[in-house]
Amino acid sequence: QVQLVESGGGLVQAGGSLRLSCVASGRTFSSAAMGWFRQAPGKEREFVAAISWSGGNTYYTDSVKGRFFISRDNAKNTVYLQMNSLKPEDTAVYYCAGHEARNYQNVPGFKYWGQGTQVTVSS
Repeated sequence: QVQLVESGGGLVQAGGSLRLSCVASGRTFSSAAMGWFRQAPGKEREFVAAISWSGGNTYYTDSVKGRFFISRDNAKNTVYLQMNSLKPEDTAVYYCAGHEARNYQNVPGFKYWGQGTQVTVSS
C-alpha cells in the first residue's frame, strides 16, 4: 500500500512563492521517480514536473520552466516542488505522484497519487 501526502498549498499573491511537500510511505520511495501534476477547475490534470530516483534528472512542462523546481530528500521520503514567480494561471489542485520506474519515462507510468493540495494565486 502506497501513501502520498501533500502539504504546503495555500493562497498567495501573484509573484509570490510556495513550497509543496509530499511525504511517501509504504513503498521503497528512493527507488522510484516522482512527479507533480495539477488540475485547474474545468481542465484536465496536467503534468508539471518529475524527478528521477536519484534526483539527478528533472523534467518540467514548458509553462513552469525557470519558475518551478522539483527536488527530493530520500532520507526523509519527501519530494518538494518549489514554486516561484507564481501567476494566477498556476491556480490548481496540485498532486504528488509516484512512478513505477526509477527514471521518469512517461505520464502513464505514474501509478500512485496523493489527495492533492490547493494552490490559489490572486492577481
